[in-house]
Amino acid sequence: MTVHRFTSKPYMVVIALATLVLLLPLVLPSAFYLRIAALVFINALAVIGLNLLMGFAGQVSLGHAGFFGIGAYAVTLGPAYLGLPVWASLIGGAVFSALLAFIVGQPILKLRGYYLAVATLGLGLLISMVFTNEADITGGPNGMEVPRLVVFGWRAYGSQTWYWISGVSLVIGAWIAVNLITSPTGRAFRAIHDSETAARVLGIDVPRYKLLVFVMSAVYAAIAGSYFSLFDGFVTPDTTGFIRSIEFVVMAVLGGLGSILGSITGAAILVILPQVLTVFHEYEHIMLGLIMIVFMIFLPGGIVPSLAQRFRRRTA
Repeated sequence: MTVHRFTSKPYMVVIALATLVLLLPLVLPSAFYLRIAALVFINALAVIGLNLLMGFAGQVSLGHAGFFGIGAYAVTLGPAYLGLPVWASLIGGAVFSALLAFIVGQPILKLRGYYLAVATLGLGLLISMVFTNEADITGGPNGMEVPRLVVFGWRAYGSQTWYWISGVSLVIGAWIAVNLITSPTGRAFRAIHDSETAARVLGIDVPRYKLLVFVMSAVYAAIAGSYFSLFDGFVTPDTTGFIRSIEFVVMAVLGGLGSILGSITGAAILVILPQVLTVFHEYEHIMLGLIMIVFMIFLPGGIVPSLAQRFRRRTA
């Protein structure tokens, strides 16, 4: 499948995103809309990491909710059982996810295509089973309450606070991703995406770069998972479930693989649309499915890359 990359003037995406984060509170009428915006930012952060893996390096992952769940449970289990501050548990969850991705990624990234997809799916299901079955530690299906984030006496609470935390973090995450994809490392990722054999001929250490992007995407997912559970105040094994992994993949594909702006767009659509479609009551999921099908039929390369390509054709 051909992936169109929306990488012209990539730093404009970061500037536009920062401007949007600054101005959006001026037009949102209530805290409910700030909450929805925060959820968009949190999901977009995870999807940017997944897009680095799938859209730029061409490696499939159907188990990224596992890393998302590790981050979500880290900020709960760290304070409860280790006495760690929440902020230290958040960092610990990201580090643990990176180590797990480093260890597990070495054997499974030797696989390709469907085999890699099944291996990552198994990893995600295994992590989800651990959180579900170890009820004495994780609370099992009943879940656990999540302590509030406190930094130097300042307590992070409320939709407005988490809007700014998640928004600023998304801008930083997008800036890091843009710097990465415009660097020699990013060019190595794209070479691997196009042809691993050709990349090896060019002297690129393919296993090393594949492992690097896998670890980075795991860190993005873990940080987003920590934010999600801290914002929600409660965590359950559903956070790590297969459906969550599929949602991340759909966000990346719908917005556009190989596009940072596409990651944010896909996350926004899949978070906001269910809220809008509640007026259809029991037909909500049918309408959501139909809309997604229409998008993929008329914008097969993803929303952002397809629209950008059409715009370039018209201006040409």
